[in-house]
Amino acid sequence: MVCMSDYYNAFEMSPVPAPGPDAVPPEPFRGIYGMPAFVTIPTSDLAASVDFWSRGLGFFELFSIPGTLVHLRRWAFQDVLLVSAESVPEQPPAMSFSFACVLSQVDSLVEACRAIRPDWVDGPRDTPWNTRDVEVITPENARIVFTAAKPFDPAGQEARNLEAIGITAPGVGRGDNEKHA
Repeated sequence: MVCMSDYYNAFEMSPVPAPGPDAVPPEPFRGIYGMPAFVTIPTSDLAASVDFWSRGLGFFELFSIPGTLVHLRRWAFQDVLLVSAESVPEQPPAMSFSFACVLSQVDSLVEACRAIRPDWVDGPRDTPWNTRDVEVITPENARIVFTAAKPFDPAGQEARNLEAIGITAPGVGRGDNEKHA
């Protein structure tokens, strides 16, 4: 059985705040760094795509090459390159790209996206892995999921889901609960 306490807590490296009712999203990050990961999305209408990603999803333009590419960013390590293309797929792809957010952002994100593309927003919905997710299809037919961690309840269903697959955390699982009872 794998215990979550066997893993190094590296929240200090991440822009994503620890889950909780008082979680505050970080400010947009405008610094320059070597991007460890990013998504490149082709678009046939660069202006409409930038507008949607900015007004709907909360990204900002870090830099652009007019008519060719726009580098968008939200938090640190949440980078998107929109690149001009002759055409884009007519159907959303089978894959998704996920960005972290906090619970307090979910409703405003849904509202902003529905104001622009009302039929292309699914959620919010709670997942069995303790997140609240919103799925959005962008003008480029990319499937983007914003996912917010919910506060962890050691007595809740999510803890039982983790225990069922052999993962325990302090205060979770039969053995640990017995020790602390």
